[in-house]
Amino acid sequence: MDSLSASSEQDALELLHQLGCTDGLPVVIPTADRVARMVLATGHEPDLVLGVMGPLLGSATIEKVAAAAVMAGCLPDHMPVVVAAVQAVCQPEFDLTEMQATTHCTAPLIIVCGPARHACGEIASGFGAMGPGHRANASIGRALRLAMINIGGARPGSSDMALHGHPGKFTYCLAEDEEHSPFPGLHTTFGYQPEDSAVIITGAEAPHSTFFTGDRDDPASVQSLLDVIALVMANPGSNNVHLRGGAITVIMNPDHAEVIKRAGMSRQDVQAELAKRATISVGTMRRISPVFAAQGMSAEDAARSESSDDELIHVLEDPNKILVLQAGGSGLYTMVMPSWCAGPHRNAVVHASIELDQACEIPGMTL
Repeated sequence: MDSLSASSEQDALELLHQLGCTDGLPVVIPTADRVARMVLATGHEPDLVLGVMGPLLGSATIEKVAAAAVMAGCLPDHMPVVVAAVQAVCQPEFDLTEMQATTHCTAPLIIVCGPARHACGEIASGFGAMGPGHRANASIGRALRLAMINIGGARPGSSDMALHGHPGKFTYCLAEDEEHSPFPGLHTTFGYQPEDSAVIITGAEAPHSTFFTGDRDDPASVQSLLDVIALVMANPGSNNVHLRGGAITVIMNPDHAEVIKRAGMSRQDVQAELAKRATISVGTMRRISPVFAAQGMSAEDAARSESSDDELIHVLEDPNKILVLQAGGSGLYTMVMPSWCAGPHRNAVVHASIELDQACEIPGMTL
């Protein structure tokens, strides 16, 4: 790995800013000693390649990823999650090169599942989990972004062409609240065992607030809750409506998840109901976007819709592309994250195992 030199840490910070190696915020200077300690925490050799990061097609070695983690303010405990996140986004299905280069505002949303939520620095899953104040969440998500900048080569306006971006492009990481959720761990839907740890990553927009207040003891409440979530999913301005496919993430707060639990619904039931209810009429699509009005419809549906503006188009045909989990504090809001829906793999959801047995005990690290 190439090295830089400076007469002081302040000068080093200014140099990193000048070279475009930061996210615009101050970083911890990745000195050789700090990076070596972070590498040691992974239990891997520094030249081990985790994958290739586009659009620069840089090799994501353990050492380079460790440098990004140091810069982001990570602790050694965070490294297993950072390593897994890099491995996940380097999978061809994630289309990292295309994702980094798109004009859409998509950013990798990291969902941490299993025992790593507690073993890797208490990754927050409750109040404000996607906001400030949680070191593990902020540092892990930021480490992935800095790797995408410095290994993947994403630079605003040249290789990162997002027109506006969104704050999740600084850091976008939370844990699933498995202890209080009515659903099994999200990772189990991808073939992992409950005792396993994994990251689930999807390219996502910023959270869209979904307001719902109802009597959890009223059997009709669950229908209203599902309807309002589906309406937000079918936002006429979203890529999911225009391009269809991709994925949509639904993060329920504990109160809303309790409504689902009392109705006796499983995660699969919720996915199926949301897929069925998240629709937009052909007439609406003809008015707002004639080019995309018939996209995604079967030939039979398209033939029927020629004479009827009332025909409904489903935003997502595959319920499995709706990620449903519990996180956040109790209250009025569930969060819906639309997605990009483009790239060769149509904004696929990816995942990777978090290896908790690889980390080594190391001396105290001074940042």
